[in-house]
Amino acid sequence: MKIVVTLPTYNEAENIPTMIEALRALPVPDLSILVIDDNSPDGTGRIADDLAAKYPGQIDVMHRPGKNGLGTAYIEGFTWALAHGADAVLQMDSDFSHNPDYIPQMVETLERTGTDIVLGSRYAKGGSLDDDWGFGRKLLSWWANSIYVRLILHTKVKDATGGFRLWKAHVLRGMDLKRIRSNGYVFQVETIYVAEKLGYRAVEVPIHFKDRRLGRSKMSFRVQSEAALRVWQVWGRHRHLTPSMRAASEPVSAH
Repeated sequence: MKIVVTLPTYNEAENIPTMIEALRALPVPDLSILVIDDNSPDGTGRIADDLAAKYPGQIDVMHRPGKNGLGTAYIEGFTWALAHGADAVLQMDSDFSHNPDYIPQMVETLERTGTDIVLGSRYAKGGSLDDDWGFGRKLLSWWANSIYVRLILHTKVKDATGGFRLWKAHVLRGMDLKRIRSNGYVFQVETIYVAEKLGYRAVEVPIHFKDRRLGRSKMSFRVQSEAALRVWQVWGRHRHLTPSMRAASEPVSAH
């Protein structure tokens, strides 16, 4: 199974070399890496280019002209991966908040269960958050996933806002990525909501979520507040979807 790991980056010069080495060391055959860099001022793109030259065929780099948003970075990365023959596409952060050590388990789960999507989940049984997170931050994250999103969208997954996901290629094709409009952190909510509405099945694997090792977080209260409001837009946009509305080339399969 050919797997492409999509890594959006903006000012991740401190993390990207270590992350790429960690991914290359995984016992996962036929795994390649696509770095999607938004013209990082700290030279992340240049570092990625050097690593791509060092490991030809294992690493590719997509250079975007500026900071154009997480959602469009993933959409362009997914589209590239599908065009280059990926059987599955893994999305994750570059800052080690998503531990690469979980990836073999996620791949094994995808193959063993025959599911469509595997999520690295903070809220599945056995999952956890960084011990350094304050009570207020933990409460907000729990409330967003366990109450707010599920109340509005009736999603089945417990971690709808998490960005550590392994998608089978046919799911991304069947979803029709042109449907996805979100360009911030609510992108995670929109994609899993669309997938569930179209009848795709997800399995959650518990993970321990750590704060980034190096660099500064892009998350702020303003970003969180905007994402909360946009959940309603996601509901309004996609509430009518049914499995019969998958892209024409992707028939509905029984689970």
